[in-house]
Amino acid sequence: MTLFGDPNIWLPWSFGALLGVSILIYVVLDGFDLGVGVLFPFANGAEKDTMVASIGPFWDANETWLVLAVGILLVAFPVAHGIILTSLYLPVAVLLIGLIMRGVAFEFRAKAPAPWKNTWNGVFYAGSLLSSLAQGFMLGMYIMGLTWTWGNVGFALLTAVFLTVGYSFIGATWLILKTEGALQKKAVDWAKGGIWGLILGIGAISVASPLVSPRIFEKWFSFPSMLYLAPLPILSGLLVAYLWWKLSTLPREDDSYAWSPFVAAMALFILAFLGLAYSFYPYVVPEQMTIYEAAAAPEALIIILVGACFVVPTILAYTALAYWVFRGKATALSYE
Repeated sequence: MTLFGDPNIWLPWSFGALLGVSILIYVVLDGFDLGVGVLFPFANGAEKDTMVASIGPFWDANETWLVLAVGILLVAFPVAHGIILTSLYLPVAVLLIGLIMRGVAFEFRAKAPAPWKNTWNGVFYAGSLLSSLAQGFMLGMYIMGLTWTWGNVGFALLTAVFLTVGYSFIGATWLILKTEGALQKKAVDWAKGGIWGLILGIGAISVASPLVSPRIFEKWFSFPSMLYLAPLPILSGLLVAYLWWKLSTLPREDDSYAWSPFVAAMALFILAFLGLAYSFYPYVVPEQMTIYEAAAAPEALIIILVGACFVVPTILAYTALAYWVFRGKATALSYE
């Protein structure tokens, strides 16, 4: 345990980093398939079939990262797990209900008699919307310190809307990549509308975090830290400009650069996440408990780390395999 220095330092840091990476991968990957579900009301019947087919091979693997993140929080930071989930009990319950609705509707809509298909489409949309809103609400409450006041709840509701729009945006860029024809053109229009909600959401979070915490304000706006951090907002602005320019040129007849909005959207999400991670480090419970205070005993963490060294590469491998095998445009999803 002392190979990398003090185990009371490097082990909590390692699990904190692994927790952060798991959440980031989940937000990006499950974010786009939740976003596809949120866009359901704007598509016709045939387009909905294609949209479901575009996420069919991936959505189960995407949600594995949420399971991993919650598992790491539970076993590596058990006290923080209790505080966070107790504070967010209601939105967590809504999130789970939404995910269950999505999973059931995904299977049933392809097998149900024709008159029931629209019903299951509605359930799929409702589950996607509930899951997205719940995640946004939890993010807002986390930023505001997990304290339930009218002001904090209002901000969390605003964050819920912005994150849902952000998910619909990255979902639209995924559809640009995976579809063609009329649906691809619609996806370009959806992405053009969704990008403004994403910008407003990132802006609201960027403004709120320093205002809530003097510590975060000091981390971002003290000299010379603000110079080191300047690339984050600058790169984000450049990515937004690139996205708008690229979306204005799509779709193309040869389908070139259809991948670029999705890649740029992922990069924008990553930059936003890095900003949040920097703001809250080393706290796992905002302004209450650091990862070092919340961590389990080093003897337990080293055993868990050995298991993680096998589990995480396995998850990465089958996720990468799924995306490689089912690369290219979406085809009809059938159980026949």
